[in-house]
Order: sequence, then structure tokens, then C-alpha cells
Amino acid sequence: QVQLIESGGGLVQAGGSLRLSCAASERSFSTNTMAWFRQATGKERDFVAAINWSGSSTKYSESVKGRFSISRHNAKNTMYLQMNSLKPEDTAVYYCAARRDLRLPEAYYEYDYWGQGTQVSVSS
Repeated sequence: QVQLIESGGGLVQAGGSLRLSCAASERSFSTNTMAWFRQATGKERDFVAAINWSGSSTKYSESVKGRFSISRHNAKNTMYLQMNSLKPEDTAVYYCAARRDLRLPEAYYEYDYWGQGTQVSVSS
């Protein structure tokens, strides 16, 4: 059972930056595809970004492409989401997720493990 713990959320003004972290509990983290999703109040959980086991392949939603950057440090069992040029519409609870194969799916039901979420709020 993989446990995922997010951190780094907070309140920031529009145009600002935040870096989210997701720490995994087990060494097999390095073989997992990892992803970030977000869920705004009253809305569905949306795909943000995904990264393969080695970090050599990434995928982004159109809404964050060019502003957000996903990365991972396997020796630290940690994944990151660098968020720049934040907008009020980026306000949501951000979740990290993991799955045990090589694909980078965008559907939330394709992922097996989830963190508890961290709140990101962007003021205008």
C-alpha cells in the first residue's frame, strides 16, 4: 500500500508561485507513474500533470501548460509541482496520485493511490 502525503499549498496572489510536494511511503515509488489532480469546490477532479517513472516523459493539461512543471526525485521518494503565474481559477484542492504501470492517463479512476490533498488558493 503506497501512502502519499502532499504539502506546500497555501494562499498566494495572482501571478505568484507555489511548489507542491508529494512524499511517498515506499521504495517502489521509483517504478510508479505519478500525477497531480485538482478539484475546485463543486466541480469534478481534473487532471493537471503526470510524469513517468524516470521523469523522461511528462504530460500537462492545456490549462496549465507553460505555467506548471512536474518533476520527481526518486532517491527522495518525492514528486513536485512547480506552479508559476498562478491565476484565481487555479484555486482548488490539489491531490497527488500514483499507478503501477508505464502509461500517463488523465482519468482519475486510472490511479490506484491518492494523497489527502492540499489547498491552493489564489487571490485576484
